[in-house]
Amino acid sequence: MDLIPVLYQNDEILIINKPAGVPVQGGAGISRSLDTELPRQLGFPVYLVHRLDKETAGIMVVAKSPRAAHVWTALIAGKQVRKEYEAVCIGIPRGGMKGTVSDRVVQGGVEKDALTHYEVLRTTEVHTAEGTCTLSWLRLRLATGRMHQIRIHLAGAGCPVAGDDKHGDFKQNKLLRKACGIKRLMLASVQLTVPGAHADGGADRVFTIPLPAHMESCRKLFEPAAVTPDRRQ
Repeated sequence: MDLIPVLYQNDEILIINKPAGVPVQGGAGISRSLDTELPRQLGFPVYLVHRLDKETAGIMVVAKSPRAAHVWTALIAGKQVRKEYEAVCIGIPRGGMKGTVSDRVVQGGVEKDALTHYEVLRTTEVHTAEGTCTLSWLRLRLATGRMHQIRIHLAGAGCPVAGDDKHGDFKQNKLLRKACGIKRLMLASVQLTVPGAHADGGADRVFTIPLPAHMESCRKLFEPAAVTPDRRQ
């Protein structure tokens, strides 16, 4: 496994860029994971604060102590840390070019709110073996952080994440692999905003990353014949 990029650190936390394909936590059948490889890389233990799906790339907060993990878990749960994502999706959300998907989910036997804000930045059309497929590029902001929340919400909104064979459209994913080389989950955590009081004081700190290579290479699909959404909607 290549070194995991560290974007920032202080006495409490590290902010890292997790590569796609790296599971956050070890378990049965997992030989290498973030929670084992990062301590080897750094030379000291780390403590998970939140998670990303294995195939989701992007920014994560990791704590340097159990106390810091407790503090930062509460900050994220209390919506004081803002997380933003980008995704390439199949279709356009039924709710329009900008909106919110909300529902109630059961996790650990407890019913909880799940809320995702989204905006369609641009759309395009791809020709596959079975006809024309509309793709949309979305910017998303999480108001809650439930397991697979974005993937489940977008699939439910009729706009599944491209490359998502668990919650998405397996048939369209297969066609897109052949038509334009989309082989991985097209979802990344691209921006994290940390309260100034918890990032060495002062103003809020905004951390961003470039898109992972498999998503950056997809940009060309949107450039020549992109359709600009009507912002009045």
